[in-house]
Amino acid sequence: MVNVIVILEIDPLKIDEFLAVILENAAASRAEPGCLRFEVSRDSTQENLFALSESYRDQAAMDAHYTTPHVAKWREKGPAFVLKRWAVKGPVQ
Repeated sequence: MVNVIVILEIDPLKIDEFLAVILENAAASRAEPGCLRFEVSRDSTQENLFALSESYRDQAAMDAHYTTPHVAKWREKGPAFVLKRWAVKGPVQ
């Protein structure tokens, strides 16, 4: 299994736009055969801070995820919302 944890600081003025795109991406990702989990969490004290928690069956499933139309849409629109981004990707230890 391969996990991806992403922390995103979103422009406070664009949170609604961000949520529309990321929730669509999450739903489509969960429908992928190799995606085991794709969750979007919002920090309870800093409303523009989000975490994406993803799990894929294996590296091939994660690689396939990055070729999908919904990820392409995220890559097109996402940078307009994101102020800062941190990510950790790798196999479960």
